[in-house]
Parts: sequence; structure tokens; C-alpha cells
Amino acid sequence: MDQTRLCITVMAPTMEALRERRDQLSAAELVELRLDAVDRPDVRGALEGRRAPVIVTCRAAWEGGHFAGSEADRLRLLEEALELGAEYVDIEAKALTPGFAGGRHRDRIVVSLHDFAGIPDDLPERVRSMRQTGARVVKVAAMAHRLIDGPALVEILKPHEAPTVVVAMGEAGLPTRVLAAPLGSLWTYAADTTLAAPGQVSAERMRDEFRVSNLTARTALYGVVGRPVSHSLSPAIHNRAFDACGIDAVYVPLAAADFEDFRQFAERMDLRGASVTAPFKVPAFELAGAVDREGQQAQAINTLRRPNGTWEGRNTDAAGFMAPLASRGTLRGQRAAVLGAGGAARSVAMALREAGMDVTISARREMQAAELASRAGVAWTSWPPSPGSWDLLVNATPIGTAPAIDESPVAADLLSGRLVYDLVYNPPRTRLIADAIARGCETIGGLDMLVAQAAAQFTWWTGASPPEAAMRDAALARLSETHPV
Repeated sequence: MDQTRLCITVMAPTMEALRERRDQLSAAELVELRLDAVDRPDVRGALEGRRAPVIVTCRAAWEGGHFAGSEADRLRLLEEALELGAEYVDIEAKALTPGFAGGRHRDRIVVSLHDFAGIPDDLPERVRSMRQTGARVVKVAAMAHRLIDGPALVEILKPHEAPTVVVAMGEAGLPTRVLAAPLGSLWTYAADTTLAAPGQVSAERMRDEFRVSNLTARTALYGVVGRPVSHSLSPAIHNRAFDACGIDAVYVPLAAADFEDFRQFAERMDLRGASVTAPFKVPAFELAGAVDREGQQAQAINTLRRPNGTWEGRNTDAAGFMAPLASRGTLRGQRAAVLGAGGAARSVAMALREAGMDVTISARREMQAAELASRAGVAWTSWPPSPGSWDLLVNATPIGTAPAIDESPVAADLLSGRLVYDLVYNPPRTRLIADAIARGCETIGGLDMLVAQAAAQFTWWTGASPPEAAMRDAALARLSETHPV
């Protein structure tokens, strides 16, 4: 199939709340009404006055649902939904007998299987049995522990003898939720407010960020690979850029179990490019056949592409870091103190050294600071750097990242230089940035670097110049969901 529908799942404790949420989705393409979460389910009340086609579901507790009544009562609710004209009724394969609803209405039945442990070994045989029921739609939802589990699940359900819905649950399965149309799924699920399944995301994000209803088999696939990646702002940033530039592409989180998992998924799904984050920057460097100078220096990359079946890599961290400094006056001859001794600190130190700055590394673990300084060709000092010893202070540690938003790597009374640059972007105004402003310092936040390095990635992948202001707005919108900005 070429396009798919977005099915929004509605759960509520009362019928009044269920109907209210249902009616707020008047523009929905398909709504799943979960009666199993309602204290006193009323099928007629759930269906009357609906403005969109619905799937009525009353999930059994033995298959991950919430229904507390008897099995006979549950099946009566589903039969009533069919009699009253529900567009679809979802019933578990274990519960669908030849006599269900008198054997009628098979063209409106979704026969489903849910496994929260993983993909069952006997799934091919179980799917064949599900198809033989004559139900209109065959649905399989299984927990994905690896990225490659999603495509593997799809392969099991082919060839499509009946319309199929495939859901790989969990963080690793998110790509299959987004890529429902390219993978041949009749619809994909999202939540209105309450997440109904592991790995499910909000309807707003599925519709506005991933644009799932517009995706087809021709849509190019990109993503961010790491562990974890659920917190990443990169999908919001890059999807906004693809939309603004009119490029038929989508960018998804890729929660890989290991780097081999990512490689297999990428090649199976024809991934065009990827942003790379911890802990995979070194394995990505080792995978790439061609790497730019910055990547060679760092022995790590944050960007991959595969234009002709051969992996190429580059590191945009340094360019992204330096971009916001371009308008801040000359750097040559100035003093920079870099906080941290990890990969980010190394990239920053080398970039500032090349810009002609006098760079000093400072880290709580002095041995690591000394080792990094030696590799980067700069000096090191004890933690924290002394007041008056720097013109530019760069925080390359995660200190101050949400939820630890009241923490700062440096006490406010030690902020005596001209410019403070915090690579932490969540929240946008960290405690360090707030203290620096109060002390009269100029400041740069981590979001500036994040957007700049993402823009460099985007151009390398597509050849287009993305709208950085729109990318930044998308990142701020995502951040505002957890921290008002």
C-alpha cells in the first residue's frame, strides 16, 4: 500500500471522559475506543454521535488489557459493537471462535495477537491460523528488543493475504510505528493523552513531527542512532527542515541494542543517513570507508551517509560548536577553559586550539584531564579553573541537564570571564547560563550548537541549506513539553 491511516487510541476511566476525548478528535482518520479501561462500559454510548470511524477494543487482561469482568461479558460487549455498526472490532486470536457474532461481520473484525515479551518463535504458524479465521484485518503487536526486530516482524506477516497491521512495541520498535505505510501496515497507532502501549507516542507528534499520513514507500529514511535516544531533539529538528525544504524524507529515533543491530537495520531499510550519538561514535568511525579530517582527528564521527551502498562519515561537532562563536569577536590569543574530559571536551579543545586560543582542560578526575590534554595538545589544570584564568568558559560536561536543573559545574562567584558557553541544551537556560548572566557575562546555550551541527548534517545529506530558525523553533517546542521556555 502507498499510504496509511493514523489511529488514535482513546482510554478513559469513565464513559463521559471517553466520549469527551473521542469528540476532541473530530479530524481523526481512525479512533480506537478502549472500553476495557472504562469502569462501566456502554457500547451504544461509545458509538453514538461519533464523527470518525472507530475500532472498538475491550482488551482482555490476559493479553495486556484492563477488563475486570468475565470473559462472557467482554465478548458480549464486542458483539454488541458489531451489531451497532462499529467500523471495526478488535478481538484477540485466542478469543475468536467460529461462532463469534454468529459468524457474521467478519469484514469488520480485526483479529489480533499481542506479545509483550518478544516475537514468538511460532509466530508464522499463528499468523497463518489468524488468516484462516476470515477476519478482515490481521494485527500483530510484539515487543522489539532490537531495531532489526521491526523489519523481521514485517517479513513474517508477508505475503499479505489479508490487510495487515504490524506494531513493534518498545523504544526499538518506534520506527515501525512511523513507517507503517512503507512497511505495508493498514494503519498505525498513537495516543491522545494516555499512552496505551510500550513505545507509543502522542498523536500530535506522529501527525506534526513525523507526518505519518504523508509517508509512502518512496519516502527517504534518516535517523539518530544511540542508546538511549528517546530524549533526542534531533527528530523534531530534522523533520522540520525536511518539511520546510519540501524534501520527501522522515527522520526517526533509532534505539539500537548495539552497533551491529543498527547496521543490519540500516541496510535492510535502506537508511540514507544518520546522526550518531553515544555510545556509537567510535563504531561509526570504524564502519565508514571515507571520513573527513575532523573525524580522523577525533577518531569518532557523529554523521553517516550511504549514497551508493558504501558508508561515509564526518564529524560536525566542531563546526557546530564554532558556528555560534563566529559573531563573538576574535578568538586568537584569548584564553579558553574547557570543563570535562570526554569526547565532547576533546572536540571542543581541538577546535579552539585550531582557532588560535590558549586552551586549558579542567575536570574533576585529574588523570583523565591530563590524558585528554596530552591527546589534544593543550594544557590542563585542577578543578575548577581559577577566576581570572579564562576569557571563554565551555561546559562540556552533562552537569545541569534535566532533571538536575539546579546543578552547575562552576559556582557563580567563580564566573569572572567574558563569555560562558554551555553545551547542555535541556533546559535551554541552565543554572550555569543564568548565573553567568547575573554576573554580567555573555552567554551561548547548547541549543545553538545543536542546531548548527544538525544544519551541517542536513546539507551534507541533501545538498540543501535548511532554515536554522525553523529548526531551532522545533527544538524549543519539544523542550517546552517538559521545561517551559
